[in-house]
Amino acid sequence: MPSYESYDGSALHYDDVRRKGSDGDKCPVILLAGGAARHPSYLGDLAGLSDRHRLIVPHLRGVGLTAAPDQEERGSFWAQADDIEHLRVHLGLDRVVLVAHSAGTRLAIAYAAQFALRVARLVLITPPAAYLVDEPSDAHVLSEKRRGDSIFEAAFAALEAGPQTIDDDGFNAWQQESAPAGYFNWDATERSHATIGRWSLPATKAYFSVPPPRDLAERLGQVLAPVLVIAGAEDCLTGLLPVAALARLFPAGECVVIEGSGHYPWVEQPAAFRGAIDAFLEQPSKSAPPRG
Repeated sequence: MPSYESYDGSALHYDDVRRKGSDGDKCPVILLAGGAARHPSYLGDLAGLSDRHRLIVPHLRGVGLTAAPDQEERGSFWAQADDIEHLRVHLGLDRVVLVAHSAGTRLAIAYAAQFALRVARLVLITPPAAYLVDEPSDAHVLSEKRRGDSIFEAAFAALEAGPQTIDDDGFNAWQQESAPAGYFNWDATERSHATIGRWSLPATKAYFSVPPPRDLAERLGQVLAPVLVIAGAEDCLTGLLPVAALARLFPAGECVVIEGSGHYPWVEQPAAFRGAIDAFLEQPSKSAPPRG
C-alpha cells in the first residue's frame, strides 16, 4: 500500500483506486471517510466513481494501516488538514478535488478553511452541519416517519442512548445496533453495507479532541472553489434543512437532494448519486468571484 510522510515524520497510508483503462489520472480525487474514524472500505468506490477518476483514499490517523499519533490532538480533524496538505504535495497536485462523507466532511472543511487556494472542488456528502449553521435540525421530523417500525425504533433508541462502552468491540457493536437509523430502507443491500468498515474508538475520540476555531463558518466565505453538498432527503442522522443551509456558507456552493436516501446515497440511490457528482466534477472549472 502506498504511503507518504507527513509534517511530523509519520508514515500515513492510502488506497490508490483506479480502474484499468480509465482516464482517472486526469482528475484524481482525494476521498475522505467518515465514521468518525471508520475504515474507508465502507465507501467502496462510490458507486463506480473510479471508472472516471483515480481515487486516493487516506487511512486517517489511527484507522486501517495508519498508526495512531503520539499526541491525541494530531488525530483531530482540524490537525489532520496538514496531513491532507502533505498528501497533496506528495501527489504532485497544484490543487485538490476533495470528496468527503459524513464526519469526513469536517476534515474536508478544515482543509478548505486552512488551505482555500489549494481547493479545486469540494464535495460534501451528507455532512453534519449543526456546528456551522443556525438552521434548526429537522432530523426528528424525518425520524417520526419511521415510528411503528420496530427495526428503526430500536436503532433510534440505541442512537439516543449512545455507546455504553469503553472498548472497540463494544463501540462497534453499538454502531451495528444503531445502523438502520442511517438508511431509508433496511433491505439486503443496506444490511450488507452496514457491516463493512470497522470503527476505532480511540481514533474517534482523537478526531474530536480539538475544537475548530469559532470563526470557522465565516472562513468558509473565503473558499471560492465550487462546492457541492449532497443531502439525503430522508437522512435521520443529519436532517435535511441544516445540510442545505451549509451549502449557502460557500460563495459557489450548491445543494443536491437525493430522494429515497438516508445517510449513504451512493448505496441506496447510486444512479441519482452518480448523476449529481459526475455533473459537478465534469463541469468547466470556475470559482465564485471574490467578495468585496
